[in-house]
Amino acid sequence: MRMIGIPNVLSANPSTQTRPGPVRRAFAWAIALAVAMAALVVTAGAAAADPVVVLAIAESFDQVLDNIRNWLVGILAGLATVCVTVGGARYVLASGDPGEVEKSKTALRAACIGYGLAMLAPVIVAVLKSIVGA
Repeated sequence: MRMIGIPNVLSANPSTQTRPGPVRRAFAWAIALAVAMAALVVTAGAAAADPVVVLAIAESFDQVLDNIRNWLVGILAGLATVCVTVGGARYVLASGDPGEVEKSKTALRAACIGYGLAMLAPVIVAVLKSIVGA
């Protein structure tokens, strides 16, 4: 029994060896391009680094809660975006496999929950402000 997508290295006939499909090759090239661009951005940013200046000194507790809200929204939206990307890629690469389709749907549900929490973060901070009295 031969598995799909894994080359048959024991076969002497090269025509029986499987090759990755065009979607998988395009996905691999997209990942390689994204990694190369991220490396370029990181090295360019590190080369032009200025001395560290602290700009986030909070002058009141209200400002601290606003900063927490901004960080929460950013982190939750970033994680949700990663979940959407992973879920979409898994769905495209599932090739009709019910197990992989279910895993991709789970990742997409997690992304929806993450975006929902990101939208609710300002409400949660407002509730905290009213409880604390800030």
